[in-house]
Amino acid sequence: MSQTDTDINDTESVYHKKVHAKDIQVGMYIYQLDRPWIETPFMFQGFEVQTDEQVQELQKHCQWVIIDTEKGADFDPSKGNLQDFQRRQKSLQDVDEEIRKKVQALANIKDAGEVKRKPYPDNVTFEDELVRAKEIEGEARVLMNKAIGDVAKGNNIDLEMATKAVGKMVDSIIRNPDAMVCLSQLKDVNEYTALHSVRTAIVALAFGRHLALSRDELNVVGMGALLHDVGMARLPKEILEKPGGLSVEEFQTMSNHVKWGIEILESSGGVPQGVIEMVEQHHERGDGSGYPTKRTAKAISPAGAIAGIVDVYDAITSDRHYSGGLSAEEALKRMYEWRKKDFKPQMVEEFIKCMGIFPIGSLVELSTGAIGVVITINRARRLKPKVALVLTASGTPFSHRFIADLSDERYTGAEELKIKRVLPSGAHGINPMDYIVQL
Repeated sequence: MSQTDTDINDTESVYHKKVHAKDIQVGMYIYQLDRPWIETPFMFQGFEVQTDEQVQELQKHCQWVIIDTEKGADFDPSKGNLQDFQRRQKSLQDVDEEIRKKVQALANIKDAGEVKRKPYPDNVTFEDELVRAKEIEGEARVLMNKAIGDVAKGNNIDLEMATKAVGKMVDSIIRNPDAMVCLSQLKDVNEYTALHSVRTAIVALAFGRHLALSRDELNVVGMGALLHDVGMARLPKEILEKPGGLSVEEFQTMSNHVKWGIEILESSGGVPQGVIEMVEQHHERGDGSGYPTKRTAKAISPAGAIAGIVDVYDAITSDRHYSGGLSAEEALKRMYEWRKKDFKPQMVEEFIKCMGIFPIGSLVELSTGAIGVVITINRARRLKPKVALVLTASGTPFSHRFIADLSDERYTGAEELKIKRVLPSGAHGINPMDYIVQL
Protein backbone atom coordinates (compact mmCIF):
# COMPACT_ATOMS: atom_id res chain seq x y z
CA MET A 1 0.00 0.00 0.00
CA SER A 2 1.44 3.38 -0.97
CA GLN A 3 1.74 6.36 1.34
CA THR A 4 -1.27 7.99 -0.28
CA ASP A 5 -3.31 4.92 0.66
CA THR A 6 -2.80 5.46 4.38
CA ASP A 7 -6.08 5.44 6.27
CA ILE A 8 -6.10 8.61 8.40
CA ASN A 9 -9.53 8.35 9.99
CA ASP A 10 -10.51 5.97 12.76
CA THR A 11 -12.71 3.59 10.79
CA GLU A 12 -11.49 0.02 10.71
CA SER A 13 -11.48 -0.64 6.98
CA VAL A 14 -8.16 -0.21 5.18
CA TYR A 15 -10.22 0.79 2.14
CA HIS A 16 -11.45 4.04 3.70
CA LYS A 17 -9.43 7.07 2.66
CA LYS A 18 -9.86 10.74 3.47
CA VAL A 19 -9.44 12.92 0.38
CA HIS A 20 -9.73 16.64 -0.25
CA ALA A 21 -12.86 17.77 -2.08
CA LYS A 22 -10.67 19.09 -4.92
CA ASP A 23 -9.50 15.51 -5.54
CA ILE A 24 -12.94 13.90 -5.87
CA GLN A 25 -13.26 12.08 -9.18
CA VAL A 26 -16.02 10.33 -11.08
CA GLY A 27 -16.01 6.65 -10.09
CA MET A 28 -15.15 7.23 -6.43
CA TYR A 29 -17.51 5.81 -3.81
CA ILE A 30 -18.37 8.40 -1.15
CA TYR A 31 -18.44 6.65 2.22
CA GLN A 32 -18.61 9.67 4.56
CA LEU A 33 -18.88 13.44 4.31
CA ASP A 34 -17.25 16.03 6.53
CA ARG A 35 -20.71 16.96 7.86
CA PRO A 36 -23.98 15.18 8.68
CA TRP A 37 -25.63 13.83 5.52
CA ILE A 38 -28.97 15.26 6.57
CA GLU A 39 -27.55 18.78 6.14
CA THR A 40 -26.68 18.16 2.49
CA PRO A 41 -28.76 17.63 -0.69
CA PHE A 42 -27.41 14.13 -1.31
CA MET A 43 -30.23 11.59 -1.36
CA PHE A 44 -28.20 8.53 -0.44
CA GLN A 45 -25.77 7.87 2.38
CA GLY A 46 -22.97 6.20 0.49
CA PHE A 47 -22.95 6.47 -3.30
CA GLU A 48 -20.72 6.27 -6.35
CA VAL A 49 -19.91 9.58 -8.02
CA GLN A 50 -21.20 9.25 -11.57
CA THR A 51 -21.20 12.78 -13.02
CA ASP A 52 -19.12 15.95 -13.00
CA GLU A 53 -22.18 17.71 -11.58
CA GLN A 54 -22.03 15.45 -8.51
CA VAL A 55 -18.33 16.26 -8.13
CA GLN A 56 -19.13 19.98 -8.20
CA GLU A 57 -21.99 19.56 -5.70
CA LEU A 58 -19.71 17.68 -3.30
CA GLN A 59 -17.04 20.36 -3.64
CA LYS A 60 -19.67 23.01 -2.93
CA HIS A 61 -20.71 21.45 0.37
CA CYS A 62 -17.57 19.66 1.64
CA GLN A 63 -13.94 20.39 2.33
CA TRP A 64 -13.14 16.68 2.40
CA VAL A 65 -14.81 13.29 2.11
CA ILE A 66 -13.94 9.70 2.94
CA ILE A 67 -14.01 7.33 -0.01
CA ASP A 68 -14.23 3.54 -0.05
CA THR A 69 -11.66 2.19 -2.50
CA GLU A 70 -13.15 -1.30 -2.30
CA LYS A 71 -16.54 -0.13 -3.60
CA GLY A 72 -15.24 2.54 -5.97
CA ALA A 73 -12.19 3.99 -7.67
CA ASP A 74 -9.11 5.34 -5.95
CA PHE A 75 -7.48 8.60 -7.05
CA ASP A 76 -6.46 8.29 -10.71
CA PRO A 77 -3.31 10.34 -11.52
CA SER A 78 -4.30 10.37 -15.21
CA LYS A 79 -7.37 12.44 -14.25
CA GLY A 80 -5.61 14.81 -11.87
CA ASN A 81 -2.25 16.11 -10.69
CA LEU A 82 -0.57 13.51 -8.46
CA GLN A 83 1.73 16.04 -6.78
CA ASP A 84 -1.19 18.29 -5.87
CA PHE A 85 -3.08 15.24 -4.57
CA GLN A 86 -0.14 14.15 -2.40
CA ARG A 87 0.33 17.70 -1.08
CA ARG A 88 -3.33 17.94 -0.12
CA GLN A 89 -3.21 14.47 1.48
CA LYS A 90 -0.28 15.57 3.60
CA SER A 91 -2.15 18.73 4.58
CA LEU A 92 -5.23 16.71 5.58
CA GLN A 93 -3.09 14.42 7.71
CA ASP A 94 -1.41 17.40 9.41
CA VAL A 95 -4.74 19.08 10.16
CA ASP A 96 -6.23 15.79 11.39
CA GLU A 97 -3.32 15.27 13.78
CA GLU A 98 -3.53 18.88 15.01
CA ILE A 99 -7.26 18.51 15.70
CA ARG A 100 -6.69 15.17 17.44
CA LYS A 101 -4.15 16.77 19.78
CA LYS A 102 -6.39 19.76 20.52
CA VAL A 103 -9.38 17.54 21.26
CA GLN A 104 -7.29 15.28 23.51
CA ALA A 105 -5.94 18.31 25.35
CA LEU A 106 -9.46 19.68 25.88
CA ALA A 107 -10.76 16.28 26.95
CA ASN A 108 -8.04 16.05 29.59
CA ILE A 109 -9.22 19.26 31.30
CA LYS A 110 -11.56 18.29 34.12
CA ASP A 111 -12.94 21.71 35.07
CA ALA A 112 -15.30 23.95 33.11
CA GLY A 113 -13.93 27.36 32.17
CA GLU A 114 -15.52 30.64 33.25
CA VAL A 115 -18.14 28.92 35.42
CA LYS A 116 -18.80 31.05 38.49
CA ARG A 117 -20.84 28.47 40.40
CA LYS A 118 -19.30 25.76 42.52
CA PRO A 119 -19.03 22.50 40.56
CA TYR A 120 -21.04 19.46 41.61
CA PRO A 121 -19.14 16.80 43.59
CA ASP A 122 -19.71 13.09 43.03
CA ASN A 123 -21.80 11.94 46.00
CA VAL A 124 -21.75 8.20 45.23
CA THR A 125 -19.57 5.82 43.28
CA PHE A 126 -20.31 4.87 39.69
CA GLU A 127 -20.98 1.28 40.71
CA ASP A 128 -23.48 2.29 43.41
CA GLU A 129 -25.35 4.68 41.12
CA LEU A 130 -25.51 2.27 38.18
CA VAL A 131 -28.29 0.16 39.74
CA ARG A 132 -30.56 3.18 40.24
CA ALA A 133 -29.58 4.66 36.89
CA LYS A 134 -30.66 1.53 35.01
CA GLU A 135 -34.13 1.76 36.57
CA ILE A 136 -34.41 5.49 35.82
CA GLU A 137 -33.27 5.07 32.21
CA GLY A 138 -35.76 2.26 31.71
CA GLU A 139 -38.61 4.41 33.04
CA ALA A 140 -37.61 7.26 30.73
CA ARG A 141 -37.58 4.92 27.74
CA VAL A 142 -41.07 3.62 28.55
CA LEU A 143 -42.25 7.22 28.94
CA MET A 144 -40.88 8.26 25.53
CA ASN A 145 -42.37 5.27 23.75
CA LYS A 146 -45.73 6.15 25.29
CA ALA A 147 -45.33 9.83 24.38
CA ILE A 148 -44.54 8.96 20.78
CA GLY A 149 -47.58 6.71 20.63
CA ASP A 150 -49.81 9.39 22.21
CA VAL A 151 -48.67 12.04 19.73
CA ALA A 152 -49.11 9.70 16.78
CA LYS A 153 -52.74 9.24 17.92
CA GLY A 154 -53.28 12.99 18.21
CA ASN A 155 -53.15 13.10 22.01
CA ASN A 156 -51.15 15.41 24.27
CA ILE A 157 -48.04 14.40 26.21
CA ASP A 158 -48.36 13.47 29.86
CA LEU A 159 -46.19 16.34 31.11
CA GLU A 160 -46.61 15.34 34.75
CA MET A 161 -45.02 11.95 34.09
CA ALA A 162 -42.32 13.54 31.94
CA THR A 163 -41.49 16.00 34.72
CA LYS A 164 -41.14 13.17 37.26
CA ALA A 165 -38.93 11.15 34.89
CA VAL A 166 -36.65 14.11 34.21
CA GLY A 167 -36.45 14.88 37.93
CA LYS A 168 -35.15 11.37 38.62
CA MET A 169 -32.61 11.72 35.80
CA VAL A 170 -31.43 15.04 37.25
CA ASP A 171 -31.01 13.46 40.70
CA SER A 172 -28.94 10.62 39.23
CA ILE A 173 -26.77 12.95 37.16
CA ILE A 174 -26.10 15.14 40.21
CA ARG A 175 -25.15 12.12 42.37
CA ASN A 176 -22.74 10.74 39.74
CA PRO A 177 -23.14 11.46 36.00
CA ASP A 178 -21.07 8.51 34.79
CA ALA A 179 -23.78 5.92 35.41
CA MET A 180 -26.39 7.62 33.26
CA VAL A 181 -23.82 8.59 30.60
CA CYS A 182 -22.77 4.94 30.46
CA LEU A 183 -26.38 3.98 29.73
CA SER A 184 -26.47 6.53 26.91
CA GLN A 185 -24.28 4.02 25.05
CA LEU A 186 -27.37 1.82 24.61
CA LYS A 187 -28.18 1.78 20.89
CA ASP A 188 -31.01 0.14 18.98
CA VAL A 189 -31.52 1.13 15.36
CA ASN A 190 -35.10 -0.14 15.49
CA GLU A 191 -35.96 2.09 18.47
CA TYR A 192 -34.01 5.14 17.36
CA THR A 193 -36.46 7.99 18.08
CA ALA A 194 -37.25 7.03 21.69
CA LEU A 195 -33.69 6.05 22.59
CA HIS A 196 -32.26 9.13 20.84
CA SER A 197 -34.51 11.31 23.00
CA VAL A 198 -33.45 9.58 26.22
CA ARG A 199 -29.76 9.54 25.30
CA THR A 200 -29.86 13.19 24.29
CA ALA A 201 -31.47 14.09 27.63
CA ILE A 202 -28.77 12.18 29.51
CA VAL A 203 -25.94 13.87 27.62
CA ALA A 204 -27.61 17.29 27.95
CA LEU A 205 -27.90 16.84 31.71
CA ALA A 206 -24.28 15.72 32.01
CA PHE A 207 -23.26 18.79 30.00
CA GLY A 208 -25.46 21.02 32.16
CA ARG A 209 -23.90 19.55 35.32
CA HIS A 210 -20.45 20.24 33.88
CA LEU A 211 -21.53 23.86 33.33
CA ALA A 212 -22.77 23.94 36.97
CA LEU A 213 -26.34 24.78 36.03
CA SER A 214 -28.77 24.95 38.95
CA ARG A 215 -31.16 22.09 39.63
CA ASP A 216 -34.05 24.12 38.17
CA GLU A 217 -32.01 24.82 35.04
CA LEU A 218 -31.10 21.15 34.77
CA ASN A 219 -34.77 20.21 34.92
CA VAL A 220 -35.47 22.56 31.99
CA VAL A 221 -32.51 21.28 29.98
CA GLY A 222 -33.46 17.66 30.65
CA MET A 223 -37.09 18.20 29.65
CA GLY A 224 -36.13 20.12 26.51
CA ALA A 225 -33.69 17.46 25.39
CA LEU A 226 -36.09 14.61 26.18
CA LEU A 227 -38.85 16.21 24.10
CA HIS A 228 -36.77 17.96 21.41
CA ASP A 229 -37.78 15.50 18.70
CA VAL A 230 -41.36 14.81 19.82
CA GLY A 231 -42.65 16.27 16.54
CA MET A 232 -41.03 13.32 14.74
CA ALA A 233 -44.00 11.23 15.89
CA ARG A 234 -46.10 12.96 13.23
CA LEU A 235 -43.77 11.96 10.39
CA PRO A 236 -44.82 9.24 7.95
CA LYS A 237 -43.02 6.00 8.79
CA GLU A 238 -41.58 5.73 5.27
CA ILE A 239 -39.67 8.99 5.82
CA LEU A 240 -38.66 8.29 9.43
CA GLU A 241 -37.19 4.89 8.55
CA LYS A 242 -35.99 5.56 5.00
CA PRO A 243 -32.67 3.72 4.42
CA GLY A 244 -30.90 6.67 2.84
CA GLY A 245 -30.98 10.42 2.44
CA LEU A 246 -34.15 12.37 1.74
CA SER A 247 -35.43 14.07 -1.39
CA VAL A 248 -35.99 17.83 -1.25
CA GLU A 249 -39.71 17.27 -0.65
CA GLU A 250 -39.08 14.62 2.02
CA PHE A 251 -36.55 16.86 3.77
CA GLN A 252 -39.09 19.69 3.86
CA THR A 253 -41.64 17.35 5.41
CA MET A 254 -39.08 16.10 7.93
CA SER A 255 -38.08 19.64 8.92
CA ASN A 256 -41.68 20.29 9.94
CA HIS A 257 -41.05 18.18 13.04
CA VAL A 258 -39.71 21.32 14.76
CA LYS A 259 -42.95 23.24 14.17
CA TRP A 260 -45.02 20.22 15.14
CA GLY A 261 -42.98 19.74 18.32
CA ILE A 262 -43.67 23.31 19.43
CA GLU A 263 -47.38 22.89 18.67
CA ILE A 264 -47.52 19.67 20.70
CA LEU A 265 -45.83 21.22 23.73
CA GLU A 266 -47.88 24.41 23.63
CA SER A 267 -51.11 22.42 23.40
CA SER A 268 -49.98 20.32 26.39
CA GLY A 269 -49.67 23.53 28.44
CA GLY A 270 -47.37 24.71 31.23
CA VAL A 271 -44.06 24.11 29.41
CA PRO A 272 -41.13 26.38 30.47
CA GLN A 273 -39.79 28.74 27.80
CA GLY A 274 -36.36 27.08 27.89
CA VAL A 275 -37.95 23.78 26.85
CA ILE A 276 -39.65 25.49 23.90
CA GLU A 277 -36.33 27.08 22.93
CA MET A 278 -34.58 23.71 22.84
CA VAL A 279 -37.27 22.22 20.60
CA GLU A 280 -37.33 25.32 18.41
CA GLN A 281 -33.57 25.78 18.00
CA HIS A 282 -31.95 22.33 18.02
CA HIS A 283 -31.47 22.42 14.23
CA GLU A 284 -30.33 26.04 14.03
CA ARG A 285 -26.65 26.53 13.19
CA GLY A 286 -24.22 29.29 14.07
CA ASP A 287 -23.68 30.48 10.49
CA GLY A 288 -27.41 30.70 9.76
CA SER A 289 -27.51 27.55 7.64
CA GLY A 290 -29.89 25.69 9.96
CA TYR A 291 -33.65 25.60 10.15
CA PRO A 292 -36.46 26.53 10.61
CA THR A 293 -35.63 30.26 11.00
CA LYS A 294 -31.93 30.35 10.00
CA ARG A 295 -30.82 31.95 13.28
CA THR A 296 -27.15 32.85 13.65
CA ALA A 297 -25.12 32.11 16.78
CA LYS A 298 -26.03 35.40 18.47
CA ALA A 299 -29.75 34.62 18.16
CA ILE A 300 -29.44 31.08 19.53
CA SER A 301 -30.19 30.89 23.26
CA PRO A 302 -27.92 28.99 25.67
CA ALA A 303 -30.58 26.26 25.95
CA GLY A 304 -30.85 26.11 22.16
CA ALA A 305 -27.07 25.84 21.85
CA ILE A 306 -26.99 22.91 24.27
CA ALA A 307 -29.80 21.22 22.33
CA GLY A 308 -27.99 21.56 19.00
CA ILE A 309 -24.72 20.17 20.34
CA VAL A 310 -26.13 17.15 22.14
CA ASP A 311 -28.55 16.33 19.30
CA VAL A 312 -25.73 16.26 16.74
CA TYR A 313 -23.41 14.30 19.04
CA ASP A 314 -25.92 11.51 19.63
CA ALA A 315 -27.03 11.45 15.99
CA ILE A 316 -23.52 10.98 14.58
CA THR A 317 -22.49 8.40 17.21
CA SER A 318 -25.62 6.26 16.65
CA ASP A 319 -26.18 3.46 14.17
CA ARG A 320 -28.97 4.19 11.71
CA HIS A 321 -30.69 2.07 9.07
CA TYR A 322 -28.36 3.62 6.49
CA SER A 323 -25.05 4.09 8.35
CA GLY A 324 -22.92 3.13 11.31
CA GLY A 325 -22.16 5.55 14.13
CA LEU A 326 -18.83 7.28 14.73
CA SER A 327 -16.73 6.67 17.82
CA ALA A 328 -16.83 9.33 20.55
CA GLU A 329 -13.35 10.50 19.61
CA GLU A 330 -14.13 10.85 15.91
CA ALA A 331 -17.46 12.57 16.66
CA LEU A 332 -15.78 15.14 18.90
CA LYS A 333 -13.09 15.73 16.30
CA ARG A 334 -15.78 16.42 13.70
CA MET A 335 -17.66 18.74 16.05
CA TYR A 336 -14.44 20.59 16.84
CA GLU A 337 -14.00 21.14 13.10
CA TRP A 338 -17.59 22.38 12.81
CA ARG A 339 -17.50 24.52 15.95
CA LYS A 340 -17.09 27.93 14.26
CA LYS A 341 -19.55 27.20 11.46
CA ASP A 342 -22.30 25.26 13.21
CA PHE A 343 -22.07 26.03 16.91
CA LYS A 344 -20.83 28.47 19.52
CA PRO A 345 -17.09 27.53 19.63
CA GLN A 346 -16.66 27.88 23.40
CA MET A 347 -19.71 25.69 24.02
CA VAL A 348 -18.26 22.91 21.84
CA GLU A 349 -14.95 23.12 23.68
CA GLU A 350 -16.76 22.85 27.02
CA PHE A 351 -18.71 19.87 25.66
CA ILE A 352 -15.46 18.11 24.76
CA LYS A 353 -14.18 18.75 28.30
CA CYS A 354 -17.43 17.32 29.66
CA MET A 355 -17.62 14.16 27.56
CA GLY A 356 -13.97 13.28 27.16
CA ILE A 357 -12.94 11.12 24.24
CA PHE A 358 -13.15 7.92 26.29
CA PRO A 359 -16.64 7.96 27.88
CA ILE A 360 -17.70 4.91 29.86
CA GLY A 361 -18.80 2.20 27.45
CA SER A 362 -16.29 3.19 24.76
CA LEU A 363 -14.74 0.32 22.85
CA VAL A 364 -11.00 0.95 22.61
CA GLU A 365 -7.81 -0.53 21.20
CA LEU A 366 -4.80 -0.32 23.54
CA SER A 367 -1.18 0.29 22.57
CA THR A 368 -0.57 -3.46 22.98
CA GLY A 369 -3.23 -4.25 20.36
CA ALA A 370 -5.66 -5.63 22.95
CA ILE A 371 -9.31 -4.59 22.74
CA GLY A 372 -11.29 -3.47 25.78
CA VAL A 373 -14.22 -1.50 27.15
CA VAL A 374 -13.83 1.67 29.25
CA ILE A 375 -15.62 0.98 32.54
CA THR A 376 -14.53 3.83 34.84
CA ILE A 377 -13.58 7.45 34.21
CA ASN A 378 -10.50 8.87 35.91
CA ARG A 379 -11.56 12.48 36.62
CA ALA A 380 -8.03 13.51 37.57
CA ARG A 381 -6.43 11.94 34.49
CA ARG A 382 -9.11 11.74 31.82
CA LEU A 383 -6.87 9.90 29.33
CA LYS A 384 -6.16 7.14 31.86
CA PRO A 385 -9.44 5.28 32.58
CA LYS A 386 -9.97 1.71 33.71
CA VAL A 387 -10.50 -0.76 30.87
CA ALA A 388 -12.05 -4.23 30.95
CA LEU A 389 -9.98 -6.27 28.50
CA VAL A 390 -12.01 -8.32 26.02
CA LEU A 391 -9.72 -9.51 23.21
CA THR A 392 -5.99 -10.12 23.07
CA ALA A 393 -3.86 -8.56 20.34
CA SER A 394 -4.33 -11.77 18.33
CA GLY A 395 -8.10 -11.41 18.55
CA THR A 396 -8.78 -14.24 21.02
CA PRO A 397 -10.95 -13.65 24.12
CA PHE A 398 -9.18 -13.28 27.48
CA SER A 399 -9.51 -16.48 29.51
CA HIS A 400 -10.54 -14.59 32.66
CA ARG A 401 -11.87 -11.17 33.63
CA PHE A 402 -9.05 -8.62 33.68
CA ILE A 403 -9.27 -4.90 34.48
CA ALA A 404 -6.41 -2.62 33.41
CA ASP A 405 -6.11 0.68 35.30
CA LEU A 406 -4.18 2.82 32.83
CA SER A 407 -3.20 5.27 35.60
CA ASP A 408 -1.40 2.50 37.50
CA GLU A 409 2.32 3.19 37.75
CA ARG A 410 3.02 -0.37 36.61
CA TYR A 411 1.79 0.65 33.17
CA THR A 412 3.98 3.76 32.80
CA GLY A 413 7.47 4.08 31.43
CA ALA A 414 8.95 2.95 28.14
CA GLU A 415 6.12 0.47 27.59
CA GLU A 416 3.35 2.79 28.76
CA LEU A 417 -0.05 1.20 28.36
CA LYS A 418 -2.43 3.69 26.77
CA ILE A 419 -5.41 3.90 24.48
CA LYS A 420 -4.35 3.91 20.85
CA ARG A 421 -7.78 4.67 19.40
CA VAL A 422 -11.50 4.49 20.01
CA LEU A 423 -13.32 1.96 17.85
CA PRO A 424 -16.78 2.43 16.33
CA SER A 425 -19.66 1.00 18.33
CA GLY A 426 -20.14 -2.70 17.60
CA ALA A 427 -16.63 -3.29 16.23
CA HIS A 428 -15.47 -6.92 16.55
CA GLY A 429 -19.07 -7.81 17.38
CA ILE A 430 -18.59 -6.55 20.94
CA ASN A 431 -21.48 -5.05 22.90
CA PRO A 432 -19.83 -2.83 25.57
CA MET A 433 -22.91 -3.07 27.79
CA ASP A 434 -22.24 -6.79 28.27
CA TYR A 435 -19.16 -5.76 30.27
CA ILE A 436 -20.72 -2.78 32.03
CA VAL A 437 -23.53 -4.89 33.53
CA GLN A 438 -20.93 -7.11 35.21
CA LEU A 439 -19.90 -4.23 37.49
